[in-house]
Formats: sequence, C-alpha cells, structure tokens
Amino acid sequence: MTSYIIPTVETERLILRAPHLDDLPAMTAFFETERSHLVGGPKTAMECWRSLMGRFGHWATLGYGGWHIVEKASGTFAGWTGIINAPGWDEPELGWTILDAFEGKGIAFEAADAARAYSARKLGVNSPISYVAHNNTRSRALAERLGATYERDGEVMGTPCQIWRHPRIDVKTPALTTERTGQ
Repeated sequence: MTSYIIPTVETERLILRAPHLDDLPAMTAFFETERSHLVGGPKTAMECWRSLMGRFGHWATLGYGGWHIVEKASGTFAGWTGIINAPGWDEPELGWTILDAFEGKGIAFEAADAARAYSARKLGVNSPISYVAHNNTRSRALAERLGATYERDGEVMGTPCQIWRHPRIDVKTPALTTERTGQ
C-alpha cells in the first residue's frame, strides 16, 4: 500500500479536508441536478463513487488533488475544490463546486483561494488554469474575483470551454490559512 497524507487546510469559516465516504450521498444528489452539467454531470451513483475514489488516487499518484469543503459553523459538507490534472487536461486546473445550499455565501471564493494558495506554497502548483464552461457565468465571475484572466478558448474532455489563468502567488508571503496533516 502506498502511504500519503491529504493535508487539512483551515480558513476562518471552512475546513478543506480529505473526502469522506459520508460525503457520497450529497455528491450523488448534486450530480442528479441540472447544475452538475456545468461540471461533468450528470453522473450515476456508481460514477459518483468512482469519482470519490479517484480523488484519493489523485493525491496518491500526483501528490496533490482535491479537498472536500466543510463549513465550520454547521460541520456540513459544502462542496469541493482543489487541483485536478487528469488525462486530457492541458495542465493542472484549479476547480471548485459548491452545493446548492451553500451558494451565495462566499464559500467558493474562500475555499478556492485557500486551495490555490496552499497548492502554490506547499505542493509546487503555482499559476494553474481553470476550465470554465461558456455558459457558467458564476464560475467565470469567481475566476475573475480570484484574479484569473481569460487566456483562450479550449476544450476539456471533448467539451468546449474557456481557459482562465490564475496569477502566480508569491510563495514567500505568509499564508492566511492554517494547515494540519492527517485524514
């Protein structure tokens, strides 16, 4: 068995942690919605399970990956964010998905910003791209809020999209998040 650690990153309101099997029902419910079409959905329950298991494999093989977001105040799973670099990707991508109940609270920004900063400072992934579906105005607005700029039109998994470039982070600047190791 390969040993690896998925670090836990905390912000003022959030915990970015390793995926848990208990997150699967909420993931499955999300991928049954129309919103999931903007991020690779819909998916069956089995496809959601494979996606959840793949998140562990991403960390094990690449040394970076995605975190699941937990709102500290409620202790509730709120979505996911992190770095994706699967076959067919141009380069590492910062991605994010927030469940319906948590939209409009600034959680996506706080989580993606923390994931991006941690990935630059600790994992060697700096200035990633984000694939944004042409009709995903909320993700485009979030990319802009994160300081990303439109780079070009592209394609991921056979789907046309926009590619946004995140600014390079000065890794010498102190982080605004805390970290602990463990799953």
